[in-house]
Amino acid sequence: MKPFIYDYTYDELREWAVAQGEPAFRGGQIFDWLYVKRVNSFEEMTNLSKPLRQKLDEQFAFVTLNEITKFESKDGTVKFLFGLHDDHAIETVIMKHNYGNSICVTTQVGCKVGCTFCASTLGGLKRNLSAGEIVAQVVQAQKILDDRGERVSSIVIMGTGEPFENYDATMNFLRIMIHDKGLNIGQRHITVSTSGIVPNIYRFADEDTQINLAISIHAPNDALRSKLMPVNRRFPFDDVMEALRYYIAKTGRRITFEYALIGGVNDQPEHAEELASVIKDMLCHVNLIPVNHVPERKYVRTSRNDIFQFQRILADKGINVTIRREQGHDIAAACGQLRAKHMESGAR
Repeated sequence: MKPFIYDYTYDELREWAVAQGEPAFRGGQIFDWLYVKRVNSFEEMTNLSKPLRQKLDEQFAFVTLNEITKFESKDGTVKFLFGLHDDHAIETVIMKHNYGNSICVTTQVGCKVGCTFCASTLGGLKRNLSAGEIVAQVVQAQKILDDRGERVSSIVIMGTGEPFENYDATMNFLRIMIHDKGLNIGQRHITVSTSGIVPNIYRFADEDTQINLAISIHAPNDALRSKLMPVNRRFPFDDVMEALRYYIAKTGRRITFEYALIGGVNDQPEHAEELASVIKDMLCHVNLIPVNHVPERKYVRTSRNDIFQFQRILADKGINVTIRREQGHDIAAACGQLRAKHMESGAR
């Protein structure tokens, strides 16, 4: 199978052009056609010679995302289930905010992290996505927004999969997204979320970017986190916290702790007290997430009163804390739910 043209960064396309006996700026022109003009074929790249367009067609393929289904929420959230070239399926979400359009992208087909409250792990991990398959999700979303005269203003890498288990592809995706000659998404408008893949938290800290880091923590201690997140047995709670402290010291940037509140499991006052004591000296923000009900899981949502009580305890301890605004609640917008339904029909 030919490599995807979206797999290539700006610099790599310039290098490819030179290898074909062309001036480097031809690679920049290709990049412009892909991300500024957003063409669907090499034949549309009309300022390139016909022989060069033929070489592109011979050596590369466009990523094909076939729309299997689409759901639109009353709040403006649009969730897509896309089919890939090998018949696997992935989810991508467009979320409309008062500050613009945010795209939630997927980095893997399935997930092996195993969080017990998440639909993404149902069926396990099938494969990593290439950088180009992640890029294509944003390009596809931008083409949809083009019809409205709008643009992608922010990206969250919080869809199905663990981006730090697909680190190199994720980083190439980010380099393509932030390049000023392409979609030019501001680094501070991008957030990558990890479940705590410790070696790659250190790597990410050393990348020297302004991209935001979020950590799915979901428990205030090692024992409870291991029950909720089997990945904690590979990368224990204390090791994760040590890596995050390194990240903060190295970058000077605030991290976000994502904490899914599960009724009667991790949402009691003692959990809030313990969490506050663990993170009190860290440059951080806590985002409380009322857990979505997943039919295949037995967890229930935390009551409204308990959500606000948990928030108050953290705030009283000086922790910066918010409750995530729910979006797409009426269209199975929790990660993996749409794909899980699709898999029930015998698809991949």
